[in-house]
Parts: sequence; C-alpha cells; structure tokens
Amino acid sequence: GTGKTKVLTTRLTHIIKTGAATPSQILAVTFTNKAAAEMAERIEDILGHSTDGMWLGTFHSLCARILRKHAELVALGSDYIIISIDDQKKLISQIYADAGIDDKEYPVRDMISKISKWKDDGKYPEDLDEDERKEVVGQAGNIFKTYQQRLQELNACDFGDLLLHVMKIFRDNNEILRIYQDQFKYIMVDEYQDTNGTQYLWLRLLALLRKNICVVGDDDQSIYAFRGAIVGNILRFDTDFPGAKVVRLEQNYRCSGNILRAAGAVIKNNTERHDKELWTADSGGALIDLRPMNDEYNEARAVAAQIKQHRNTGGAWAQCCVLVRTMMQTRPIEEAFNKNDIPYQVVGGQKFYERKEIRDAVAYLRLVALASDDLAFERIINVPKRGIGDTTVKLIRQRGRAQKLPMFEACRVGIREGIFSARVGGLIQEFINVVDSWKAVAEEWAPSELLERILEESGYVKMLRADVNKEEAKTRLDNLKDLLRATDEHETIGDFLEHVALITEGAEENINNVKVMTVHAAKGLEFDTVFMPGLEEGLFPHKRSIDEGFAAVEEERRLMYVAITRAKRRLIMSYAATRRSFGQAVENCEPSRFLAELPDDVLKIVRIAQSSAKDNWVKSRKDKYKNYSEVDMDKAISQQEGAKIAQNGMDDMKALGYEIGKRAFHKKFGYGRINGFEGADQDRKVIITFEKHGKKKLLAIMANLEIR
Repeated sequence: GTGKTKVLTTRLTHIIKTGAATPSQILAVTFTNKAAAEMAERIEDILGHSTDGMWLGTFHSLCARILRKHAELVALGSDYIIISIDDQKKLISQIYADAGIDDKEYPVRDMISKISKWKDDGKYPEDLDEDERKEVVGQAGNIFKTYQQRLQELNACDFGDLLLHVMKIFRDNNEILRIYQDQFKYIMVDEYQDTNGTQYLWLRLLALLRKNICVVGDDDQSIYAFRGAIVGNILRFDTDFPGAKVVRLEQNYRCSGNILRAAGAVIKNNTERHDKELWTADSGGALIDLRPMNDEYNEARAVAAQIKQHRNTGGAWAQCCVLVRTMMQTRPIEEAFNKNDIPYQVVGGQKFYERKEIRDAVAYLRLVALASDDLAFERIINVPKRGIGDTTVKLIRQRGRAQKLPMFEACRVGIREGIFSARVGGLIQEFINVVDSWKAVAEEWAPSELLERILEESGYVKMLRADVNKEEAKTRLDNLKDLLRATDEHETIGDFLEHVALITEGAEENINNVKVMTVHAAKGLEFDTVFMPGLEEGLFPHKRSIDEGFAAVEEERRLMYVAITRAKRRLIMSYAATRRSFGQAVENCEPSRFLAELPDDVLKIVRIAQSSAKDNWVKSRKDKYKNYSEVDMDKAISQQEGAKIAQNGMDDMKALGYEIGKRAFHKKFGYGRINGFEGADQDRKVIITFEKHGKKKLLAIMANLEIR
C-alpha cells in the first residue's frame, strides 16, 4: 500500500515524455497479465496514446515473444504451442505407462512439480545431479528427458520452457543477447521479490551491458517460495548492482494506524529483511478484533453474522473478504454464507479457461492451427463420441511414433495401409475430412466465425443440447458463447491461442459479493474489512513450514504480514479450540505464535459466546518467553515444547537408530534415507533425502521418524 506500482508507471511515462527512450527501448516486466493490463492502461491514460511497441508484459509473455523469433535455435518451429497443465498430465501419464510406473505411488502432479522446479532452477535433463536423476525409483532423469523429447516432437513447450529456452538462446548466441541488451535502454520490474532463479538470471543478462535496471518490491511480501521465488534476489540487489540507489517507500496509503502497527510488529521478528518503518496519516483507527471460538463452525457463523451486520449498516458485500491459509478451511464458511443468503465467490475456484467445454473448444482450434498437436488430437478425436475408442487411439499413437508422424497424419497413412476395420476407418476419414475443411478456411475466416462452425459441425453443440442435465448443459453453452465473444478480440487463431495459453486470470468476476480466498491469492488486493479465521499453530503457520524449519516459518510470517495489510479499516482475527482436519477433530488447538507478536494496545478480545478457546494463551505465551528476544521466539517455543522428548534422549541420534545411510519413513514425506545431521541439542536436525520430496532438514525433536 505504499504506491510501488505507481512509482514504476510514473517513471516509465516520464522516460517516454522526456524522450529519454522510445516505447520499444523499454522493457517492463510484471508477474500477471492483469497487472500488465492495468499498467498499460495507466500509462496510456497519462500519455494519451497507445503503448503499442512497448515490451510490457509478464516474464512468460515476453519470453514467448523472443522465442517466436529464435525458436529454431532450440529445435522448435516458430508456430510452437504452449501446453496446459492438463496436457502435461497426459504426457507424463503416457510416459509412466510406458515405463511401468505406478501413479498412486508416485503421483503425476508431483513429477510435474519436480520438472517445473528444475526448470525454475535453469536445468535441462542433462543438468540434473545424481540424486535428482535417481528420484522416482531411479527414473526421474529418464522421465524428464522423455518428456522434453515428446514436447519437441509436438513442437511444444510448457511454461517453464519459455524462460529456459530463451536463457539457452542467450547463453549460446552472444550476438542475439547483444541485440536485446542494445535495444533495452531501460529495464523495469514490478514485484521483484517474487523472481525465481531463472528470471533473476534472465534480467541480469539483459542488464549486464547498460546496468540500467529499476525494480520495485517488498521483501516482506515474498510469499511464493513454493513456486521457486527467492527472497535473496531483492535482499542482495545492491550487491548484484554496485552503486544502486535504494529508495524506501515507507508511507502507507491503505491501512489504518493500528492495522499497520500490528503488521509491523509481526514482521520485525524476521531476520532476513530490509529494515523499514511504515507510517500512515491515519494514525489510529479501529482496534483489531481477536475472537476465541469453540470450533470452525462456531467461527464461520460469527464471520457470517459480522458480514450481515456490515451489510445492514450500509456496507457493501464486496467490501468484505475472508482470508484463509488453505482452501480446506472454506467449507464451513461457505455453509454459513449459504444459510445466511450471503453472496460470495471462492476466488481460485475453477477458472473460465480450465472448464471442460472451453478446453475442448480450444483443442479443436489447436488442431486446426497445427496438425502435429497430438495432445489436442487425443482430447477431441472422440468428443463428441464418434465410435473411435481408446484401443484405436492407442494404435494411432503407436503407429505415429513408429513412423515419426503426428497422430493426425498417422490416421491418413493408416487408412491407406488398411490397418483399421472398415467401420472405424470410415469414422476416422469423416473426422479427417471435417478438420481439413476447417483448415482450408482458417486463414480467411475470423476466429469467432471459424469456432462457431467447428462447434456446430463437430456435433459439440448438438451433444450439449441433448444432455439430460439441462441446467449444466445450458451453463456450458453459455460459456461457449462467452468464448466466441473472447475470440472476437483477436485477428488470428494463433493470436487467440497464445492469449489463452498465457492468461492467468479467470474470465469472470462478480464484483458484488464477498470474496473468500487464500492469502496467496489476495496478494496485491485490498478490502475495507478483512476476516482471518484459523489462526492456530499447525494451520497458520502451517505444520509443513514448522517441520521445515526457520526459513519456512519466516515465509509464513511474511504471509501473515501480507494478510494483515490487505485490510484498510477493520480486521477481525479468530482461532478455534477444536478444528477438523481430513475428517478428524484436532482438540486443544494452540493459537498461532504470530498472535503473541501483536502489540496488546491494538487488540480487542471479543468473546462471541461460551468458548473453550484459550484466550489467555496469547498473554501467557508472551510472558513465558519474555526473556527471549522476539527473533528467538520460534527457537524458544521449539525448546519448550520439545524439552520432555529431548530429556528422554531424542538428541541422542544413535539411541533412536538415526544413523547415516539408514532408511526412514515420515508420515508426510514418505520413505527416504538419512544423509547426515546438523546443529546440537534441541536444535539438532536430521538431513534426509526423500524419494518423492527430495532433501529435507527436520528438527529431530519433532521428526517422528520410523527407522525401517
């Protein structure tokens, strides 16, 4: 709330107005398409003309633009496709099937996450170390290699490839790198604290020649480590670029004084940060409500009652937001809202372009645009049902690989060679003919006209009209109408497909309702009134982060800081004595350690009804650890809670059977092997490489390992 993005847009427009650079000589990078669109709109309003020619967009969209020009240098065609997460799942599933790997034991989504992380770290299959290659029963390296080969055969890449391939082009072709270094006189980056390793290196390479880079960001809001973000990128910026000028934006224009003081008191307990003293002209404001509750249902009813009161006193639904640590918390909240007729939207639910009918329609367009798109072919060859079953599709796939042909072309060859029965061959020929007819007019027809014809002639619309579930079918047909309107905004199929591949925001938004979302999803947003339920140890901070140790808990504290600073005027926090997790009730929940870090004079404890929650716990916890500095709070808590276990010999590794080389089982991370130890006494950590989750450092007194 200090105007970071405004600083960037004002600087950018000043550069253009003064003639210091033309729009094409400026590189401006954001993290979402929404942020890029808003920045472009602001700039156009100030300049009074279009931003055409400017390199303004996300890392992915800008790299896609560069890659289109130089795709042949990484063995791709300039008409390459960008695949979706569904396509990734299908590819990995096929590779698993060929290799005989059980998806239940090694989930496909985990493998996709591994590949994504490796690409964020700038790694191709050949760059993996021995431990990484041996993950997933020794197959991870081969899976990654086969996956990249399949992408190349499809003339495709995933999101991670966009940056990875451009980095390779820059590294291997200095003359191309020099073109872009010469072109960009000014480089500007928003939300710099969210950059990962590859993004950081990409920016450094481009800024190496002119050293003219301006970034804005807040290390206290670096909350995307799980996506590869490295908070150290912003912390060491002035070291990476000696002589850099650091400007602290410390006036907050969003929050009341009490809310800002609460946020500052929490975040100052982190050690890895730049010192900042935020202030606001609104020095007071309402106290923060802190509500001890019996359970999550009691808590949800209280949230609903407060929102109805807000509405009844003239407030708008849209002024309220409920922030949760995980989506698992939303069910009781949704039940309470439904019972009280409160309109709401769970942000982060299924997005427009992720719906089945939209993915199907887009797959048809992809196949028309590129006959070698096997993933699109497989998705729609039997949608609607044409009598072409899985066995036939498998045969086509095998023939295509054997003959090094796309599956669509393998169908033509298969018909000529007579490999299909007369009935199936006839059905496939009909499909080929109709796709060919669409291809023949694809360049002449507007994308919306072509898509409308495809939906009719493919039988897709007919299928939905015949659906017995009339309400669901009507919704799907309405969604397809919205898709047709969306294609109207693009001149070619290629432009539209790239837009769909890069888009990160849902196409729908109802502004007249209460928003329910995770804290991660709320980054960059603000609301008059914010509710924060579920402030308990193991939930916020999350148990996973507590297990992972100091750095992960610091990230949780940054997440708490982000949550608090979404509130402009009112903030209502709560915690429960009992909460169900995975269907099991967890009794005697402890309030979050972060509540103990809040100043007493900004809090008002509000007891809604008789509750067993420990409302005195916050004060007693502070008193218990008053001899510790605030940055040592986590360590003190760990020592206190682990003392009994430690006295029973937990710190004696051998007594527990914790020996280097031994196989161990952890109830969350599964099987792994002990590699070593670090620290002493209550701080002793066990270093384990898990088969599915890689290397972890677990506090010995909390690890609960089973030695196998």
